[in-house]
Amino acid sequence: MKILRIFTVVPAALAMSLALNDVNLAKDAPKIVNRNFSPDPLVFNGSSGGSVKSNCGNIPATPSQVIQVPESLPYLRVTVESKGQPTLLIDGPGGKFCVLADSYSGGKAELAGYWPAGEYSLYVGDSSQGKFNYTLSISQKPSK
Repeated sequence: MKILRIFTVVPAALAMSLALNDVNLAKDAPKIVNRNFSPDPLVFNGSSGGSVKSNCGNIPATPSQVIQVPESLPYLRVTVESKGQPTLLIDGPGGKFCVLADSYSGGKAELAGYWPAGEYSLYVGDSSQGKFNYTLSISQKPSK
């Protein structure tokens, strides 16, 4: 009887453990962005847009990327490029900022300047209802 009980309990415990670990693995730790980070730029890829309609286009329900800035940075540039009409919603210590692609930035959504220390959630959206592959780059160098 004890052997049968072990064969019932162990697989159930293993299944629960794997399910809980998958949930933890799905949440990526914030990317630390220190002064003079390397390589510069940091580059992330994904699919823009999402199911949440906002003033910043259609964005995903969860952040596309989370970054941690341990100390204030005098200059940081975040750029999103895609074939669509990219938007970038930044939720950080200073509030929420929406950046839309424009002709001045060559169809990219870009925000540059002083970044106070803190955690930032970056949501890559799109002004249209489409989903497009995007490249998100973070740099401490001015754009060319």
